[in-house]
Amino acid sequence: MATQRPSIPKGTRDFSPVEMARRNYLFDTVKSVFRRYGFAPLETPSMENLSTLLGKYGEEGDKLLFKVLNSGNFLKGVESEEMMAAAESDNPVVLGNRICDKGLRYDLTVPFARYVVQHQNELVFPFKRYQIQPVWRADRPQKGRYREFCQCDVDVVGSESLLHEVELIQIVEEVFSALGIRVVLKLNNRKILYGISETIGHADKMMEITMAIDKLDKIGLEAVNGELAERGLDREAIDKLRPILELAGDNREKLAAIREIIGSGSETGELGIREVTTILDYLDAVGVGLPVELDLSLARGLNYYTGAIFEVKAQDFPMGSICGGGRYDNLTGIFGLPDTSGVGISFGADRIYDVLLGLDLFPAETEQSVRALFVNFGGREELGAFKLLGDVRRAGVAAEIYPEAVKMKKQFDYAQRRGIPYMVFVGESELAERTATVKELATGEQHTVAFDAVGDFLKR
Repeated sequence: MATQRPSIPKGTRDFSPVEMARRNYLFDTVKSVFRRYGFAPLETPSMENLSTLLGKYGEEGDKLLFKVLNSGNFLKGVESEEMMAAAESDNPVVLGNRICDKGLRYDLTVPFARYVVQHQNELVFPFKRYQIQPVWRADRPQKGRYREFCQCDVDVVGSESLLHEVELIQIVEEVFSALGIRVVLKLNNRKILYGISETIGHADKMMEITMAIDKLDKIGLEAVNGELAERGLDREAIDKLRPILELAGDNREKLAAIREIIGSGSETGELGIREVTTILDYLDAVGVGLPVELDLSLARGLNYYTGAIFEVKAQDFPMGSICGGGRYDNLTGIFGLPDTSGVGISFGADRIYDVLLGLDLFPAETEQSVRALFVNFGGREELGAFKLLGDVRRAGVAAEIYPEAVKMKKQFDYAQRRGIPYMVFVGESELAERTATVKELATGEQHTVAFDAVGDFLKR
């Protein structure tokens, strides 16, 4: 049998012990903030029924769903003509739905909505949860974009209070402050976008408009205008939209300008303006220092957003959105629980990791999974070192002993390559005096420490 070269699917990654230590630092930082705001942990399955996922992410999102083939003979009942037609079609989705009834979750929000409806009689509303799990998208892999990646979500469902939006922005500020990343939060409201669509005479094409203008930062205004034309907007409407997308000034000036443009012609648009104004007033009142910018081109492509929308970008590192979310008024209604508003925000763990790595912001201690290596001299010294090792571990210090009594250089090289900062020597003289010799590898300095004090010494 020929030797198979090992590989993993494109867009997925292995994580080394060092990388996992860094990721756990990130997760622990995020979790600590989530908990302070009263959010409880939740997990949902990796797979969901396709009926749960399809139609929630827009046309483009549906195309990016990873579908899982049905068990057994998944082609049973499928005619050859259907297969040929699917092969020749630009949209073989219909056949996919015949042979697949499950898919890997695209995000954590839709499964969360499904969970809320399914367990509504067990929950206390407003229900606040955080969830840190991987999601999958059949996207083209590139820098900062993976097919399998981890999201850290906080959502609250069962309340329409704008205090939740304010708290989510506070959470963003605290998380990134703790991580040392300078960020800016872009803010908009889907109701304002609907008001804009009404004003330019195309309320029926709001989704097409938002999908196009959401690409403004990526492709530029002229390309967006071209896409709008392709989606059926006439020149007059495109010309009306241009000055809205080019609005300048601070947040209050932009709000005044968009109120002037929309006028009294859109009740929905006016409501969106009032909601944004309220959020900004509260942020000012509680002293949030995070830069918050009203961005009228921000649309977020997901279909389920209905109110405030957020997007966060790093200021000092070239990376797309590293955090985003918003208000969704009727996502649970799709599953049979109407009139249950929710709002949430998702932290893109993998992109945040790349920013931390690129800016060299991971603390050095995150790479030190083991604090000390006990040298193995063999015989009764090995037993003495092993007993002391147990005491050190019970004191809360991560430590290990070299498994064999080999040459000192090999044990020293092992400690250095593992990034272990201390070596502990328990030889014949140390056993007799009930002291250990502790060596700091970074400086070469040696310390004589009583057995019962080694744990506390290594905690320094």
